[in-house]
Amino acid sequence: MPRISPFVGLLYDVSRVGPLERVTTPPYDTISPAEQRRFHHASPYNVVHLDLGEDLRSEDGPNKYMRAASELRRWREEGALVPTDGPAHYAYEMRFRSHGVERRVRGVICLVELEDWGGSIVPHEMTMPGPVEDRLRLMRAVRTNLSCVHAVYTGPCRPVAALLERACDGAPTAELIDEAGVEHRMWTLGDDGQISRSLADQVLLIADGHHRYTMALRYRDEMRAEHGPGPWDRVMMLLVDAATEDPPVLPIHRILTAGRTPVQGVRVHGLEEILNELNDDALRYGVAMYEDDALVHRVAALSGCPPTVRALHEQVLRGVDDELLFTPDAVEAEEAVREGRASAAFFLPATNAARIRSAIDRGERLPQKSTFFWPKPRTGVIIRPLD
Repeated sequence: MPRISPFVGLLYDVSRVGPLERVTTPPYDTISPAEQRRFHHASPYNVVHLDLGEDLRSEDGPNKYMRAASELRRWREEGALVPTDGPAHYAYEMRFRSHGVERRVRGVICLVELEDWGGSIVPHEMTMPGPVEDRLRLMRAVRTNLSCVHAVYTGPCRPVAALLERACDGAPTAELIDEAGVEHRMWTLGDDGQISRSLADQVLLIADGHHRYTMALRYRDEMRAEHGPGPWDRVMMLLVDAATEDPPVLPIHRILTAGRTPVQGVRVHGLEEILNELNDDALRYGVAMYEDDALVHRVAALSGCPPTVRALHEQVLRGVDDELLFTPDAVEAEEAVREGRASAAFFLPATNAARIRSAIDRGERLPQKSTFFWPKPRTGVIIRPLD
């Protein structure tokens, strides 16, 4: 069962650093190079300076990981980051508009004791060694969880839902509106053990943060070998009830940069028609590629069980992982083909947490970058130092 506990976090002092819009970011692996530059210039206290520092490649100076550690120490000493008043859980809410409907997703930020894969914490995507190593080098330097691993549980869990309903009626500890128009709010919760007891029988499915969780396991093992048990045995997570909150799971489209794959299917008028035809239950996907010097759009169906992305990699994209790029933006994927930077773009339907969990229960694992749980918790709203 997942072991859940409160923690002392670090919060930005907005009287010193300005509005949270200027100092927080999306998760590091969703930030484009242009966005990275924009966040770097937004504020000298923007969390991107810690989480995704510039690689200056200076042989004489500190690397980006050591610069992050130095900046974090300075911010704490200056009072830009201040500790919370004792250990706590934190209610987190994201309000947004989706397909013309006002929505919200709520969850609890807490510490979760690390478990090796296969117990009450399960992954759904493959990981890559490069990002894990990058996050590990950063963790060794800063010794801090800069962002939450995002997990969902099956639910419904009525006690936690009722607790969040009460908590979210009060004045928030932190709030901001991000560049996509999502309203993020967080409240500090007392700890009477109710959250831990209520979630004791749940299995946590990692929604976002597979590389960070894998890194945390490696860091835990390194530190245990040298120091024994300690704060490295736990990681900061946002836990969301999939049944109660129904978090949107958007697709991540595939861009094939080299080579070609055989594609069948019905030819359609354009990208808009492809997007209208996508269907996860029917395993229906789309593709854009040049045929006889003309950009052609097709819709095709796969066999098997959803999510569609797994069937696509097994039946169409097998063996081409090294030639793939990923984007949640369908227009961007099509544009790569139109401009000759890619040989094909593959468009996937949205899925949901229940279908992902069904695949895991069948003993399957989805390919890397298969799902885009959205919205995502904001990096920097709450930070958890291991000290």
